[in-house]
Amino acid sequence: MSLRLSTVILPYRRWHEGGRTAWTRAEQLGFHTAYTYDHLSWRTFRDGPWFGALPTLTAAAAVTDRMRLGTLVTSPNFRHPVTLAKELISLDDISGGRITLGIGAGGSGFDATALGQEPWSPRERADRFAEFVPLLDRLLREDAVSYEGDFYSAHEARNIPGCVQRPRLPFAVAATGPRGLRLAARHGQAWVTTGDPKLFENGTPEQSLQAIGGQVEKLTDICAETGRDMSGLDKVLLTGFTPDRQGPLQSLGAFVEFAGRHAELGFTELVIHWPIPDSQFAAEEKVFEQIAMEAPAQLR
Repeated sequence: MSLRLSTVILPYRRWHEGGRTAWTRAEQLGFHTAYTYDHLSWRTFRDGPWFGALPTLTAAAAVTDRMRLGTLVTSPNFRHPVTLAKELISLDDISGGRITLGIGAGGSGFDATALGQEPWSPRERADRFAEFVPLLDRLLREDAVSYEGDFYSAHEARNIPGCVQRPRLPFAVAATGPRGLRLAARHGQAWVTTGDPKLFENGTPEQSLQAIGGQVEKLTDICAETGRDMSGLDKVLLTGFTPDRQGPLQSLGAFVEFAGRHAELGFTELVIHWPIPDSQFAAEEKVFEQIAMEAPAQLR
């Protein structure tokens, strides 16, 4: 399978002041999927403009025709499966069946406390995620769902007519630990990683590649244990969080080399951040567009 190239467009610009242009240009450049972050605010962008993911994707669906759209990633930090399912079914309908749900357990950032709660421990995040994903799976597949769990409930929740994509829109499950990887193997159409966060500051690209290879091996073992066909599970790397940082976007050659090393590990999709000046995602726009237009042909 050829390595697909996608982008992630952070929702920091007003729609009529550059927001729309980025999404339409992404489709013109031929990206497979354009994702956005599903956060209430995020890191260094917290005190600046930041818009909601699902309304942004709805607007993007209205001005694009072919490119897939999605979240990287949605989490239980401020989402409930019942209301999320209704919004996703609506978004899948509006887009004509072009939505992928990137979903993860969430972290301890601003989203974790924005609703006034204490941040959940890693164990509680994992417990909630283990309940969140299967319930959301059911809500997107079944016309009516009732469920009573430790963290989430649904009472005769109706989701008619369901997703355009059958049996439901695809899940791209972000995970590195055993429990999350098992969810990816059981419920995911794709698995997502950003690499090993412990290596971001002081690690080397070689160490990162080795760590990511270890994650792939763990996922392979879990797929074998659970009877999941590993070849049917896409493997997605969200770039920008390895020790390489934005280095691969310095030139077409640098990116092709970076992408090729990860393709050898079995990755089927790489996601690069749309350039944002004066940020950790700063990149030369001309080089970025050259990569978008020319790299996929060199990665077949």
